[in-house]
Amino acid sequence: MEKAKIDFDFAELRAIRQRAVGRLFWQLKRYIDNLMEPQLNSLGYTDFKMSYMMVISNVEEQGTTNNELAKRANVTKQMMSKMVSLLEKERYIYITKNPDDSRSSVIFLDERGKELLVDIRQGIDQVRVKLDGIVGHDRMEAFINTMVELVTALGREEQ
Repeated sequence: MEKAKIDFDFAELRAIRQRAVGRLFWQLKRYIDNLMEPQLNSLGYTDFKMSYMMVISNVEEQGTTNNELAKRANVTKQMMSKMVSLLEKERYIYITKNPDDSRSSVIFLDERGKELLVDIRQGIDQVRVKLDGIVGHDRMEAFINTMVELVTALGREEQ
């Protein structure tokens, strides 16, 4: 079956790009990362990348397995294992054998990881003030509520 020839229009592409949801989310994340990483570097976290947040932010106080972290972050177990190894080496987390299943380990936040999360919270507050200043607090709250609703609904669909 032959595919119909479609005329490509750069003007149309530019118009679509302006409102492409994935691109907009990516740009916002990049902006936030670029704001946060220098702040963290100045506080001594020179070995931490914002992409590691998918690990750190999903560790529970009773510990979390690598498989659970991978599931929560929506990455492969291998990718999560690599990040866990890096973060353990830099003392953001520590790992113990799982008492319920000797085939797996449990990951906990180390003191440095807890300190990092406290410092990140302050940076997030600064980002929020900046975003509120651009669109207003109420619109930002509505935007966040909408994102939470979307992520929750889409997460249920994935299960």
